[in-house]
Amino acid sequence: MEKRKTQFRMPAAFTVLILLTIVVAIITQFIPAITPAKVSDVVMAPIDGFASALGVSLFVLVLGGFLGVVMKTGSLNAGITAVVKKLNGKETWMIPILMFLISVGGTTYGMFEETIAFYALVTSTMVAAGFDPLIAASTILLGSTAGTLGATVNPFSVSASVDALNSVGIESNQTIIILAGCVSWIVCYLIGAVFVVRYANKVKADRKASLLTEDEWASVEKEYSGDKQPDASADFTLRQKVVLVLFGISFVVIIVGMIPWNSFDIHLFDHTSFLTGVNLGDWYFSELTAWFLVMAIVIGLVYGLKEREIVNSFLGGAGDLIGVALVIAVSRGVSVIMSSTGLDMYILEKAFGALQGTSSLLFTGVSYIVYLLLSVLIPSSSGLATVSMPIMGPLAQNLGLVPEIMVCVLSGSCALINCISPTSGTLMGAISICRVEFSTWVRYIWKPLAAMLVVHIVILSIGMVVL
Repeated sequence: MEKRKTQFRMPAAFTVLILLTIVVAIITQFIPAITPAKVSDVVMAPIDGFASALGVSLFVLVLGGFLGVVMKTGSLNAGITAVVKKLNGKETWMIPILMFLISVGGTTYGMFEETIAFYALVTSTMVAAGFDPLIAASTILLGSTAGTLGATVNPFSVSASVDALNSVGIESNQTIIILAGCVSWIVCYLIGAVFVVRYANKVKADRKASLLTEDEWASVEKEYSGDKQPDASADFTLRQKVVLVLFGISFVVIIVGMIPWNSFDIHLFDHTSFLTGVNLGDWYFSELTAWFLVMAIVIGLVYGLKEREIVNSFLGGAGDLIGVALVIAVSRGVSVIMSSTGLDMYILEKAFGALQGTSSLLFTGVSYIVYLLLSVLIPSSSGLATVSMPIMGPLAQNLGLVPEIMVCVLSGSCALINCISPTSGTLMGAISICRVEFSTWVRYIWKPLAAMLVVHIVILSIGMVVL
């Protein structure tokens, strides 16, 4: 590849997050209404963040170990080679298909953090097909964002918001939420799919069209090329096919395990707690972690790896994702220091106060912008719903507007912010796996996110008037 002109490099993700923590601590010194952060708060923020993110961080490490065992069998590379050969020039079809499937998970059960399991596999596939890792990252992230933005029955944003509205005497019409969510989901999915496919076609035609810097390409080639690149001449053995079937089952089970079946009055999995002690449908990161640990052992044994080979490949795979786990943990530290000083609630109160005098015509757009800011401070959609909906619902109702649309506003703002904010541990972990720097990601992703933002505000503004 031709040498590119050296570009300015943003600091590493760890540096950005530490600097952000320090900036937040400095801000607290000038607001009398909150508790000013001490030096010890800044020092302990990454450690406390690790404690807060322990579940997802451990999941990432065990996932890395699971992938390490699978890679040791050579099955994944052989399978990717077979897929790329089968597509034979139609590789871009993978993008809208994968994006749609992920978006379905987003709209139904809020699949976002769980997508961390897919980045290494999708990046390997995309690089083998001649694309760059930005395409892999955006296929997953924009797919998830479109789905969670257009949440229909997502328990983390929709159900939590409905419960919060009920707590202040507002009965929600779920049909309105589902209708507005479906329209938002499909439209924003199409925006994301068109953007990624167009970029993918440019990179496929000319690798120099990629936004990756020279250093990023070097990192990508080190991680996803060489001996890790699928060998086009390798045989795809029966044992490897069996391993890939088990590999696929592993991911199907985690999806089934995360969908809240009981909330849909579906009881097919009421007696599936024999493995983790928790039924499928009630799983979270502890159960997902245990499942991948079990499947790593099963796959190693089925393929015929020796005990030491299983252990060493597992440890090697986990080691590859240590940096990712730490980035996720440190990003949580920013939220920890905002919460411990009261900065998040202070900004929350000021934002709601500013909305009091807003005209009904501008209310949807202004409240959306306010929620974007609040979503940085409180990355948890369920947490934000609990503290904000008892205020925002009645406020919308008093203006003669539809309080159910505020549920969609919250879902959209949380989804968009999590796709670009450095306080989003999943985002920072995902682009670390893809070997993409945060500055490159922002430069690439801001256009589709801006388009989704504008379109979603328009859809919800219409909904406020019509519904």
